[in-house]
Amino acid sequence: MKDDIDIKILNYLQINARISNVEIARKVGLAPSAVLERIRKLEQGGAIRGYVALIDPGVVGQRMLAFIAVQTSDLPGEERIARTLARMPEALEVHHVAGEDCFLVKVRARDAEHIGELLKKKIGRIPGVRSTRTTIVLGTEKETPILPMEAGGEETAP
Repeated sequence: MKDDIDIKILNYLQINARISNVEIARKVGLAPSAVLERIRKLEQGGAIRGYVALIDPGVVGQRMLAFIAVQTSDLPGEERIARTLARMPEALEVHHVAGEDCFLVKVRARDAEHIGELLKKKIGRIPGVRSTRTTIVLGTEKETPILPMEAGGEETAP
């Protein structure tokens, strides 16, 4: 487990990945060189997997958000199905789930027609997929990549 300072550094980077080491150092009470060393260790240890720009889906024509529940008929083929689903560019997340369904896939698409194409031409053609059930998102109240973490009993991220 990471110590409180590592957790604070991770939280500041989650909120703004472009924050300078100097600014983080000021906030956590360390020298910038110590912060840089901690960040490098967090990267090497896999706690930080990368840095990304958060793109507004509507601005780039990906206004439709949907969750597709996938049932399979092929337990031995589930790993292959999961890999195939994960290779779809429209798939933002692919989760193996317990319950009636086998996978839950979060997708972004241009419009309802694009979702239909995904279902018919991609997901529906995967060997072993028995059925799908799609939920179209009408509005989103909260969508964040920020993981809640506490440092010393104090939550440092929104």
